Parts: sequence; structure tokens; C-alpha cells
Amino acid sequence: MSLLATIIKPLVYVSLPVFALKTLADANPIARYYVRIGLYLSTLGVCSIWGVICSIGMGLTGRRFDVFYVVARSFYYLASRVIDIRLVVDGEEHLETRPSVLVGNHQSMLDILYLGRIFPRRASIMAKKELQWSPLLGQFMTLAGAVFVDRGNNARAVRSLTAAGEIMKERHSSLWLFPEGTRSMRPYSDMLPFKKGAFHTAIQAQVPIVPVVCENYWRLYRKGVFESGTLKVKVLPPIPTTGLTAADVPALAVRVHDMMVEALREISVPPPPGMEPKPSQPAATPSTLTVAPPTPAPAAPTPKEPEQPRTESRASTNTSENSVTSSPVLSHSRMEGSEYGTETEEDDGMVLVGRPSQGH
Repeated sequence: MSLLATIIKPLVYVSLPVFALKTLADANPIARYYVRIGLYLSTLGVCSIWGVICSIGMGLTGRRFDVFYVVARSFYYLASRVIDIRLVVDGEEHLETRPSVLVGNHQSMLDILYLGRIFPRRASIMAKKELQWSPLLGQFMTLAGAVFVDRGNNARAVRSLTAAGEIMKERHSSLWLFPEGTRSMRPYSDMLPFKKGAFHTAIQAQVPIVPVVCENYWRLYRKGVFESGTLKVKVLPPIPTTGLTAADVPALAVRVHDMMVEALREISVPPPPGMEPKPSQPAATPSTLTVAPPTPAPAAPTPKEPEQPRTESRASTNTSENSVTSSPVLSHSRMEGSEYGTETEEDDGMVLVGRPSQGH
């Protein structure tokens, strides 16, 4: 009897908080949101520790580029049961195309769940450099061979993309990127314009692009809402890049974007009434803004003022010249930032030039 009590008592102590959390989550949607977030992040932390262990062990046996596959499948197995969200994949056979550049839509941190379901063997991931210093997750990704990109430094980002293309060809592996560059959660199905880094890499390495689309899950997950359900993922056929050059990058990026948006709308649940995107207004052209100037009234003659020194005018002219000179530099920086898929302040609409101090 004492042996049975010794076994049962710890189980009771462990199950009580779990039961309490489940009861709280079932009773209140806001509580359910925070409980599920906590469980999801806890699962991610556990799998990050597992990833470090796998990275060390599999690295010693020469299977470093399968670490993401093993850890991703482990995460999906646990997280899908913890938060009760399952994924159904269409076109999974296209994931066997290797080497390739895999591109997917990026909605929120929940995307890690669909990555866990579909991530193929011998593949790595490209991520922002800031993640390299995240506890556990950063160490796991570094050991697993992730490619980190410094989004604030265009030259370093280009070098990382170039090196990634060479590694793909040399090791016959694939690379995963989010071409939108940032998350885009919205009630209707659409995607941000693509940055071009993924397409430069694919064309430089002459490897195909494999688009992966996860349906819009705004109905299941957003701020204050975290429900259970089933999500669809569609893997599109590989898009060859053989024979393409850097001049073809913009057209290729638009083509892949349009294909993925079409697939996203096909597999997603329509948005709730009133949540549809508003049609954009056409931009005004100079012809529509042309207004006949009013006839000026005859001005009364004024007495002639004595001529003053032009020191202030000359200073203003010099200031204007400096401003004009700096404009091409800003334009070039903005162009480079978006050209290679790096997120600079210019890309985010945060150009800060000559900000006045608080005292002025």
C-alpha cells in the first residue's frame, strides 16, 4: 500500500496544476490564450534543449544537416498535441526536391508548427542574426548549421547569401527562407511584397524554388485568441531557375509571390464579413492635380528697401545643397536594403536623418 501511495502521490501533485490550467482555459477565452501561449513556448524551449543534444550527437556522426528535420518533427509531435492544432499537407512529394530554396509565408511565431510538420531532410534555415543569441534556440540553430543574416548590414547579408548558395551545391542540401522578411498577420489572405534575397540565392546556385503555403490561421490564432483546429499546407511544384540571371530576379520574385497568394486564397477560409481588404485608391497623377492658377491682382507699388547683406540667404542655400547631396545616398541605401532581402531602417519606413535634439 505504501508503495502504491509513493507512486500515485507525485502523479497527483503533477496533474493538479495541469487540471487547473485546463479548467481555466476551458472557462475563459483570454485565459485559454495565455495558457496555450505558455504551453507552446514551453514546448519550444524543451525542443530547443533537445535540439542542442541532437546537434552535438548528430554532428559527431556526420548528420548535421538532418538535425532540423529531427527536431522539427519532434516539435510538431509534441506541440500539435499540446495546443490541439493539426496540419494536412498537399504536395508533400515536392519537398524531396534537393538542392532547392524553400520559401514560405510568414504570419506569426505559430509558423514554427507548420515548419515542424513539413521540414525536409538535409535542409537548413536562414534566420535573422538576433536569433543567434537567444538562449537555447540560438545555440541549437548554430550547431544545426543555420545561416544567420545581419539585416542591418547589406554587405554582410550578401556575403551570407552567397555562401549559402555555395554550401547548398556542395552538400546537396536545401535552404528555407521567409521571403516576406517579417511577419504579416491579417484577417484576409494576402502576403507582403517579397524581398529578393531568396531569389538571388536560387539563381546564383541555379537550384529550383519550392514554394510552401500555410493557410491563413487568423481565425485560430491572433492577439487574445488561440483556438484548436486543423490547418492546410500546400507545397507547390518546383520552379526551375536554370539559365536565369540576376536581371530575372525581380520578375521571378513577383511570379512566385503571385502563385503563393493564389494558393493561399485557395486553401484559406474566407475572412469574416467586414474584414475584407479595402480597394486601394488610385494614386493621383499630375494631370488630375493640375489647377488653373488664379489671376494675380495688381500689386501696389512699394518703396524700395535698402539692400541688405545676404548672409542668411547664402546659409540657406548651402543647407539646401547639403540636403540635396544626401538624397541620392539615402535612395541608394534604401534600394540596397530591399534588393537583397535585408531589413534595414529604410525598409521599415524609419529613415532617421538629421533628427533635431530635444533642446531645439
